[in-house]
Amino acid sequence: MTDIDVIIVGAGPSGMMLASELCSAGVRPLVLERQPQPRDTPKASGIGGRILDLLRYRGLLERFEIASGDPNPAPRFPFGGMHVDFTQMMDPPMRAVAIPQIDTERLLAEHALELGADIRRGHEVVGVSQDDAAVTVDVRGPDGPYQMTARYLVGCDGGRSRIREMAGIAFPGTTYPEVNRVGHVTVPDSMTVHDNGDIEVPELGRIPAGFNRTDRGVFAFAAGADGLFLSTIENEPTEYDDDEPMTLTELGESVRHVLGGDLPWGEPIRLSRFTFKDRQAERYRDGRILLAGDAAHLLPATGVALNLGMLDSVNLAWKLAADIQGWAPAGLLDTYHDERHATGARALLQTRAQVALRRGHDAAADALRAVLQELLVDEQSLRRLGNLIAGNDTRYSIPNPNQHALTGTFAPDLALRTDQGATSVAELAHAARPILLDLDDRKELREIARDWQHRIDIQTAETDDRPADALLIRPDAHIAWAATVDESADTAAQGLREALTYWFGAPAETTVPTTS
Repeated sequence: MTDIDVIIVGAGPSGMMLASELCSAGVRPLVLERQPQPRDTPKASGIGGRILDLLRYRGLLERFEIASGDPNPAPRFPFGGMHVDFTQMMDPPMRAVAIPQIDTERLLAEHALELGADIRRGHEVVGVSQDDAAVTVDVRGPDGPYQMTARYLVGCDGGRSRIREMAGIAFPGTTYPEVNRVGHVTVPDSMTVHDNGDIEVPELGRIPAGFNRTDRGVFAFAAGADGLFLSTIENEPTEYDDDEPMTLTELGESVRHVLGGDLPWGEPIRLSRFTFKDRQAERYRDGRILLAGDAAHLLPATGVALNLGMLDSVNLAWKLAADIQGWAPAGLLDTYHDERHATGARALLQTRAQVALRRGHDAAADALRAVLQELLVDEQSLRRLGNLIAGNDTRYSIPNPNQHALTGTFAPDLALRTDQGATSVAELAHAARPILLDLDDRKELREIARDWQHRIDIQTAETDDRPADALLIRPDAHIAWAATVDESADTAAQGLREALTYWFGAPAETTVPTTS
């Protein structure tokens, strides 16, 4: 017998998201975090892209928006030393909520505790071994060393993951000799902010808003209602510890080096530092040990990794729960690596492109940036890049004989009409359970799904301009199967049975009538 079903190592965003999702799926995890208190070192300054949709589908997004103070900033984002501007689009493909990572971790931890997760701080995992039945961990806690066993162990312990190292999982890639320093400071009286966002200071004169390149690095800034957001990027071989706070003096020296003079500012609001690494674990699973978040991938650009890691956890949680509860079909847990490793590679693709744009300092690099900026005036190109940054273009490779266009994609938030009143896909997804959504009163499909009703919810509804006759939606809100409009009963029935069996195991031996 094991002591617990799942041990999560690391109480960052990926770990806390995983804990919440496991609890929602009926599994009570244990989170072990080596730090005795929540971190207060500033890191990411917001969440954005697809994770916002997922949080809304869980009914959690409002918590983050309330905590933010700036829940809907202008959709303008850095990309490889340029700005990608979505402000003129009615429905921008990429948006964000400005919230410090400290607050993101706090909100996720509060939610996990509400759902029943056990979080132990000051408990460091110092040894790991596994066999076919369990994982054994050696822990150094506040009261001394102890040992525990679990069905599974998930390393969410960051880019320097000890769990990954102890599992012997390779982490190939590149560490770039770059340091990105970021500051949010108040604007002093000696600085003039012009209407177009430029700033003017006595020693340096007028500095255009956005990215400014010198032969010593890049200086970027944007003036907001609550202060000045600025950053520097310099070539520097030093590898900093991510938990080592950056000082205002360090930021000032960096600005002076890049710009050639001092930039005045008021009080610091937030200071942080990033080094750029391009790495991906060769595999996200080794037996009963799995990886998620920065332990699985490091991206050479800001604004992507946190969101990607939280989505790793959403993909993994329901599959772990299925295995622990005994109904997972063969190979289900392996699809975690298959799907999320490919998604991580896609994120690496666009962040590596940012490296090429950012690090070039010759005329050819200037020309490349100029050409890309021209292309991004076109809405189709801008939307495509926005979907890539946001992760909206993720489509898992899912077996489906009819290859409906929606299969493998994130379920659209359709407005629905039911016998109980108006609802939406997002509201149905609050329970984090699989859903068969019948959009054309296909009784024969509901009858098939009743053999799985102990695992999935069955909902009949109407919607305007239905994209399919029926959708089978996984707990992570991705579509496992779809019936094309007016698809024949035999074809639809066969496809649904195959999808239900592939994702949710064998049907129950007995069924209970439903009222759907």
